[in-house]
Amino acid sequence: MLFENEKIYPDCSVITRKIEVGGLTKSQLIQKLQQYYILINEYGERLLAHDKFTTSGKKYNLQTVELTVGNLGFPIGATTAQIFKKANELGLELCPLELGPYLRLEYLDQPEGYSGNSLQRHQAPSGSITISSGILSEDVEFPKGFYLRKIKGELWLRGYRADHLHVWNHDDHFIFCQTKA
Repeated sequence: MLFENEKIYPDCSVITRKIEVGGLTKSQLIQKLQQYYILINEYGERLLAHDKFTTSGKKYNLQTVELTVGNLGFPIGATTAQIFKKANELGLELCPLELGPYLRLEYLDQPEGYSGNSLQRHQAPSGSITISSGILSEDVEFPKGFYLRKIKGELWLRGYRADHLHVWNHDDHFIFCQTKA
């Protein structure tokens, strides 16, 4: 199905958020996630535990933009590399990996993403929002980044794996940084 009339960023509908990031150590950040009853899957835990996952001791603000793969001009989907390249051409930036936990803590009213269907393998789950960030490891078995999801009323910070051949669907949601304040 082609979506010929779909508008492309920046002429499309997007969700923007201003998020304060930094100021906590890694252990303080994990403790805060636990305090808010944020659930984390195994891949998310592996990302948080990795030596290259760092947190800024200084607070800073990020302006984020949430849009779909289709909003980037891919009516039939695209690979991660294609999505990131096009976003960069449109003036969007990858997010620091530490944005994932901070955004999860700020976005507590995410709509329910559970559809009652079992998870579709090798696809982004219904209602999920993938945070666009650089990867920590080229190892295909290591998670590539975070996504946010609400399942049966519970908020999740989840890690995901996707190789360079994975094609994201037209309606998958991504978050990029618009400007660094």
